[in-house]
Amino acid sequence: MTTISRHFEIIYLLLDKKVITAKELADHFEVSARTIYRDMDVLSGAGIPIYANKGRGGGISLLEGYSFNASMLTNDEQEDILVGLQTLAVTNFPETDLILKKVARLFKKETGNWIDVDFSPWGSGEKKKQLFTLLRNAIIQRFAIQFRYYNSQGEQTLREVEPFQLLFKENAWYLSGYCLWRKDYRIFKISRMSQVSVSDQTVTMKPTTDPLKEAEIQAGESAIPIKIKVSSQGAYRIYDEFDEHLISKNADGSFTVATNLPIGTWLDSYLLSFGTLLEEVHPVLLRERLMKKLDEMKSNLEKN
Repeated sequence: MTTISRHFEIIYLLLDKKVITAKELADHFEVSARTIYRDMDVLSGAGIPIYANKGRGGGISLLEGYSFNASMLTNDEQEDILVGLQTLAVTNFPETDLILKKVARLFKKETGNWIDVDFSPWGSGEKKKQLFTLLRNAIIQRFAIQFRYYNSQGEQTLREVEPFQLLFKENAWYLSGYCLWRKDYRIFKISRMSQVSVSDQTVTMKPTTDPLKEAEIQAGESAIPIKIKVSSQGAYRIYDEFDEHLISKNADGSFTVATNLPIGTWLDSYLLSFGTLLEEVHPVLLRERLMKKLDEMKSNLEKN
């Protein structure tokens, strides 16, 4: 525990228990009584009314009526801190619940269980739900990970990666890291990762670039202008998946989306996922790719 953290917790303990002996504090923090008395001097010098009474029933306490001065933070700032801690708590980050209770007490505020975060898709098993925690711990503890990855071209590869950061982008979670197989920095969509395990190999590389920015540049270089028209029944997909400035509503209630996307297998599959909701596709090249895919699907189904 850092000195600052210990000072903070001393104040919290005194607010909670009123009187504590130097020995009790020393045992709690696993430091010497001399260190506790030095802490008292530091806190007193910072304006905290802390003092010690000798004799039977004595101990260290705060001036009667003292409360933590949170006036340096506005009410909105205090609420933002508590919201941030609540959001972190639902990711099972170590000791966040305890920190949240302490800060709420110091701010003299109640915290409600108003937020919940689940990083797994609907209907996921427990193993999938624990994946986020596994990846987070690997990053914090600086261990490499191994997993099978399915890219947008339908290819499956075995990867060993030194993980750096969890990223949230456009309704999906990604992992950035250094791929020991590709010998380069990569971003992996977490939903496409399977059989994830943590190795005993420690991370040696350090990020030398912004993986998300690099991925956006690469996507932009391979993107082409496309325009699609989707029936009115597809409104939920349109507003879920595209920014409002890319959408225009037509007189018949349908929607037209104009954007740039990288052409390839992923885009083919994505557009086909609209099914009968999809009414128009431009440019012609993309429409021809979709028609070819549909013919292949029809042929495969007729074989069986």
